[in-house]
Amino acid sequence: MQKLIITCALTGGVPTKEMTPYVPISPKEIAESAYACYNAGASVVHLHARNKKGKPTSNPKVFEDIVTKIRAKCPELIINISTGGRGRKQEERGSALYLRPELASLTTGSVNFSNSAYVNPPQIIDMLAKQMLEYDIKPEIEIFDASMLPNALDLVKRGLLKEPLYLNFIFGMKGATPPEMKYFQRYYEDKPVNCQWTVSGIGKSQLEMNILGMYNNGHVRVGLEDNIYFDKGVLASNEMLVGRIANLSREWGREIASCSEAREILGLKR
Repeated sequence: MQKLIITCALTGGVPTKEMTPYVPISPKEIAESAYACYNAGASVVHLHARNKKGKPTSNPKVFEDIVTKIRAKCPELIINISTGGRGRKQEERGSALYLRPELASLTTGSVNFSNSAYVNPPQIIDMLAKQMLEYDIKPEIEIFDASMLPNALDLVKRGLLKEPLYLNFIFGMKGATPPEMKYFQRYYEDKPVNCQWTVSGIGKSQLEMNILGMYNNGHVRVGLEDNIYFDKGVLASNEMLVGRIANLSREWGREIASCSEAREILGLKR
């Protein structure tokens, strides 16, 4: 079995300091959290940016500050910049790709969340895919529902994505794919044979879905973007969530991938 790549989604666009004091908001806090996660076993950090009021922003200078601070503190870490749309203008979502992170998220369709629609028109998906090709960034394909996998394969056919793909199967977002075994099984069976894939679980489903991914030779994503609790009523830090899954994997007999090993597994060019 291949070594486990642990990604930590540090901030996201939803958690606030009022919800949990542990969510990193400022570039300094995000860099410190990234370093703590690296020490706990993460090889990839998934980044969102916030403005001074704590709101999601596409401001490339804020992303640049975050990336610069992380690279200064922990140059080995693989950086994954979000191009997600919650709270961000569609045309600005690729504004930080000039920083040339090794990974960037790409959602290949639209989906309803609990109280909003996450809209990704075809022209925006194509625009972001073209920018990632231009900057030699490997997309992390976010799969919120079953239609997004064939959409990604269509991008391959049109020359906008290169194989092997790197897929992130996301479970537990209300309005999207439920965190149930039958849906996991469908994704597992439908994924391309030569792809790498990771599993994310939202809220209380995080640990359960992470374990399914870990036991089936996939990779995992944890972090406060997806879940702010370590246990019922117990708030988590990012490094606590990374450390728990790293310890579980080692106890089960699966080693944790270092940053260099993760690059080799994902076929990244540093």
